[in-house]
Amino acid sequence: MPAKAANPFGKDKSKFVPIFPEFSPLKVKYKDVFDLKAFYEELWEWCKEHGWKDWETDLDTFERFYGERVTTGGVKEIWIRWRAWKPAEGTPSVKQNDKEVGYLTYYLDIDFHVLGLSSAEIVKDGKKIKADKGEIEVSIKPFIEKNYEYEFEKHSVLRHVLDLFTARIYKQKLEERQRELYREAYVMQTFIKQWFKLKTYMPYVQGESFFPSKAWPSHQ
Repeated sequence: MPAKAANPFGKDKSKFVPIFPEFSPLKVKYKDVFDLKAFYEELWEWCKEHGWKDWETDLDTFERFYGERVTTGGVKEIWIRWRAWKPAEGTPSVKQNDKEVGYLTYYLDIDFHVLGLSSAEIVKDGKKIKADKGEIEVSIKPFIEKNYEYEFEKHSVLRHVLDLFTARIYKQKLEERQRELYREAYVMQTFIKQWFKLKTYMPYVQGESFFPSKAWPSHQ
């Protein structure tokens, strides 16, 4: 069940700027023992702390789809899709559908695919811990919506200078915001890797996390 790319409210796709190629999102893959519920909740908290909201409700629900298939022996395959947004800081505001939004809006697709998930039990510091065992892959797809284009296109004069505005006047601001969202996507990927105790790379390695890992890879 491949994940569908986001298109909030069926808008014009030409207004969106992907940060990574469509078929090359950031990914994290882990296969071993972990607590799926804890990971879900702690990544959700991370998103809230970084200002992400659900693009439909403007709340912090994020989840747009959950699918589960149970096979022989109770082994599960799970698909989860989160769809989040937040305004790009430092940009003017425009009004859309009775809501103030920035000239630029950040969007984030987060897709979870869990394979072969089954119950497990480990012993840690002399205590038995109930957990899950299986494989999880998390894909991260960030992109930017150019809201100002809608306003220009509605104006009888501005519509004729839209390309010039984008290519020359607003080019630097757009590139700055692309770099900012690029960095945040990598910080999220690093958070996920650290949670699963996977190898990370500078300059996106974070300090001590407020979210203790509940992953128990066999190599540690």
